[in-house]
Amino acid sequence: MTYKVVIPARYESERLPGKPLLEIAGKPMLQLTWEKACSSSAEQVIVATDDARVAEAATKFGAECVMTARSHRSGTERLHEVALLRKWSAGTVVVNVQGDEPLIPFDAIDLVANNLQVNPRADIATLCEKIEREQEHNDPNAVKVVFSCDGFAHYFSRACIPHGGVSNPPDRYRHIGIYAYRVEILDRFVSWPVSDLEASENLEQLRALNNGMRIHIDRWDEPMPAGVDTPEDLEALRQLLSETH
Repeated sequence: MTYKVVIPARYESERLPGKPLLEIAGKPMLQLTWEKACSSSAEQVIVATDDARVAEAATKFGAECVMTARSHRSGTERLHEVALLRKWSAGTVVVNVQGDEPLIPFDAIDLVANNLQVNPRADIATLCEKIEREQEHNDPNAVKVVFSCDGFAHYFSRACIPHGGVSNPPDRYRHIGIYAYRVEILDRFVSWPVSDLEASENLEQLRALNNGMRIHIDRWDEPMPAGVDTPEDLEALRQLLSETH
């Protein structure tokens, strides 16, 4: 299918200031993410930022870059501005790839776009992976998702869901924060206020669920490389790449 990728990249980060430009294996983190996205089947890959430093770096390594407003509350809102500026049609499929996912497999990007295409009842498509370690299930930085037998999300949470208070607990899944939408869905999403659940969990996808949108989950069956949220994540990734390069 035909689709576009937008990589939202904010310079400001409470835990890692300047995160998109932090160097990993001799390149800015954002460049590594962009290179992965360019290896996918996407017809176009755009970096969306509100910071001139990020825009300058992205342009220098060859990325197409769009400057967006500083007022956006989420990456999805930033994607919507790109769609408006580029005058994409209502049916255009856009995949949101976070700029702090420098090792994301390019075929995971293709998978989430295909997930939207083959599930016509879905408003949004995303991915998950099975949780294998209890430590991850208890980690609030690992977002958990529960979904129906036909793959539609019931809820996302930083809490331990489903609760393991039975002798034979069901499989548990971590949400992988990559999304595919059509522009018409982005138009609706940004028209709604932040929901109480979204604010409480700090998870923007809960705004979609709260307003009746259907989010379809596809499973990623290989270990998904970790993103970079903390200084510890950054050092772990630097160490990993120093050992493999």
